[in-house]
Amino acid sequence: MEGMVNQLPIGLSIGAVLLLIALGLTFTFGQMGVINMAHGEFIMAGAYTAYLLQGVGFLVALPVAFVVAGVMGLILERTLIRRFYGRPLDTLLLTWGVSLILQQLARDLFGAPNVQVASPEWLRGGLGILPYNRLFIMGLAAASVVGIWAYMNRTGQGRRMRAVMQNRRLAATSGIDTGRVDQRTFFIGSGLAGVAGVALTLIGPVGPTLGTYYIVDAFLVVVAGGLGQLRGAVLAAIGLGLLNSYAEFWSDASLAKVAVLVAIIGFLQIRPQGLFFVRSRALT
Repeated sequence: MEGMVNQLPIGLSIGAVLLLIALGLTFTFGQMGVINMAHGEFIMAGAYTAYLLQGVGFLVALPVAFVVAGVMGLILERTLIRRFYGRPLDTLLLTWGVSLILQQLARDLFGAPNVQVASPEWLRGGLGILPYNRLFIMGLAAASVVGIWAYMNRTGQGRRMRAVMQNRRLAATSGIDTGRVDQRTFFIGSGLAGVAGVALTLIGPVGPTLGTYYIVDAFLVVVAGGLGQLRGAVLAAIGLGLLNSYAEFWSDASLAKVAVLVAIIGFLQIRPQGLFFVRSRALT
């Protein structure tokens, strides 16, 4: 029983990391139809940003990582992905190749072995069974959700983004610059992946393949929560994080991955549209 209780903060922190990653995918995949396999490498870029800036300050790394990963996403969207909108399988192959290139670039710059980022002094220790570093990750995820919700619902740019994601043609005929909205969407989505990478440095080492460990689970969060649904992503990330944590507690990492995948497949058989979905009056 004590072991099960101790798994709770681990599961919640894993869910918080998945949520940070899935928030970006909610834009690029859930609402724009782009399967961006290079999203994991934006996570890696954020983690290495924290590694380079650990002598400056951990809190400084968060906005810098957001900008670094965001610019990488912006460049990818402007140079390649913009030519493949409406072709999700093509974007999958394209971005998979980009991810391999970025992984090799990281090996050339930082070496193949993993590196460790020292946690700041104020994040060492804990409150009962809750370590401060995992509490910080949960708070960071919560703040990101609130910020994204406020941006999407309380700002003109956020409303334009939602309009383009819901009906691109109608938004364009209404005078919205869809190309600029696409740029902003990729910048924000990729930047959130960079923030997730900084958070991951608090719970493990950093390596060139860091993003590949989380990208599949993040896609599962988006699909299970409902494409483009913020509240669905929150609930799915928490549920998947807890399921992953307790499955590893009762078995091992490999069997836990299988158990999680089977559970998600079973859930999607019952509710293929995910937890939440946009209701439509369309007949088909």
